[in-house]
Amino acid sequence: MTTRVDADWLRSWVAACVDGLAAARTRIDALNVFPVPDGDTGTNLYLTLGSAWEQLAAALESGPTAGTGLSGVAGAVSRGALVGARGNSGVIAAQMVHGCTAALAAAGDRPAWTPALLAAMLRRACDEGYRAVAQPVEGTILSVARAAAEAAERMADGAREDSGRVLDAAAEIVAAARSALDRTPDQLPALRQAGVVDAGGAGLVVILEALAASLAGIAPASPSVDHGTVAPVHLPVEGEDPGGLPGYCGPAFEVMYLLEATAEAVDSLREALASLGDSLVVVGEGALWNVHVHVDDAGAAVEAALAVGRPSRIRITYLGEAGADQHQGRTRGLVAVAHGPGTAALLADAGAEVVSGRPHGRPSTGEFLQAIEACDAAEVIVLPGDSDARATADLAAAQAREQGLRVAVVPSRSIVQTLAAVAVHDPQSAFDADVAVMSAAAGSTRYAAVTVATKAALTSAGPCEPGDVLGIVDGDIVHIGPSPEGVTRSLIDRMLASGGDLVTLVFGVDASREARAELPVWVRRTHPLVDVVVHEGGQPLWPVILGVE
Repeated sequence: MTTRVDADWLRSWVAACVDGLAAARTRIDALNVFPVPDGDTGTNLYLTLGSAWEQLAAALESGPTAGTGLSGVAGAVSRGALVGARGNSGVIAAQMVHGCTAALAAAGDRPAWTPALLAAMLRRACDEGYRAVAQPVEGTILSVARAAAEAAERMADGAREDSGRVLDAAAEIVAAARSALDRTPDQLPALRQAGVVDAGGAGLVVILEALAASLAGIAPASPSVDHGTVAPVHLPVEGEDPGGLPGYCGPAFEVMYLLEATAEAVDSLREALASLGDSLVVVGEGALWNVHVHVDDAGAAVEAALAVGRPSRIRITYLGEAGADQHQGRTRGLVAVAHGPGTAALLADAGAEVVSGRPHGRPSTGEFLQAIEACDAAEVIVLPGDSDARATADLAAAQAREQGLRVAVVPSRSIVQTLAAVAVHDPQSAFDADVAVMSAAAGSTRYAAVTVATKAALTSAGPCEPGDVLGIVDGDIVHIGPSPEGVTRSLIDRMLASGGDLVTLVFGVDASREARAELPVWVRRTHPLVDVVVHEGGQPLWPVILGVE
């Protein structure tokens, strides 16, 4: 059993939430009939908690060590859920996550687990969830959250500070949530007509089951949504037509965006959006907010945000064809990662949706998925351009396939491999053939890069000191020298020793004027049978990235 709240425990809980929602999301999607029968609640909750996990992992890698710094990592979880929240239930869940983490952080450094702390955590999550919704509806995730909070408070009344009763309290919380979920069809006519429980509530049960398992220090069992704990109603299985789902006749568009604004400005925004549509949910605090609303006039919803602050990540979804394939017959799209404005412009000119890479991080699953959807195409090819980004690109592709898109990831590991693949892209060819040709072009391009050491270390090429220039080939440090120009020449000689017809040089923001002028001339003079292509990439940290084909 876990006895104290720390970053290790928080990591285990969020990871268990992500794993549980990954296993249950297809079934939860099939339950989704309210407020819109668009079949994505499970996926939206999964992506929301996945974003929280990514922020937590980044905080643990770059900040406090595991087991310390609860307040900092709790804030990372809360912010990750907020910025990555998707859909009505995802936005509400993000605010509930904020309530949970705020209550834990307020309890001090590594507080002991008690029934009272569980009650404080779930009560705050419940209250913040209700406050986030302009017009709360019973029979939804809110009803399940309230049942869980009330069960926690009953257990705290009898054993407030008894750490030994924490697992009993957690079990009672899960049981109360399941029971509340079973009652949702009695509270909401749309659910009763469809013969399903509430999808958002089912997702919250998965999250609470993960909470109980992480408190016990065990791996969670398969989510109960897959095992009939919602037995009073029928659960469709994957591939089965749910049948009887009510049609959607509400506003035409779902509008979501992040908003930088003051709390006072957001209050006026709530009033403006409430007059435009329904399903209004606004969550956040301080200067960052996540806004969700269903409206007929999507432009007016965005203009209302512009009037009070700075919106970003604007996402508008047509609801009139909820659940239908909206991409039939459209062109093939490309998604590619770029770490500098120069390469971003090159890729955009080639027709790609560009995902901006960060100097010390990889794009999130949500950013990849947003770019895939922005292609508005039935077929999409994704180029991550980085080994570390491959996993999140694969996950986003899997989510897009759940939405009926055909998506493939070409495993490019550097911008030069991405450029090589884009150069042979043929949207008129068969999809599999296009993917194969692009993969072959990326795979046949060896890549290298030059960077500057920031600390002393022992590398595969020997010891280095801060300020030394490092030459990296295919991910391994192979050369250490005093200048970027000299190291780049060494890398080119090394790579051309095994053959090559084309050298691509991508200069970063830190490349010197001399390097830009002299290196292409040196390659042509030293290797006269080799062609040279030069790009101004503008990427930070890497003065030169080079490829050999």
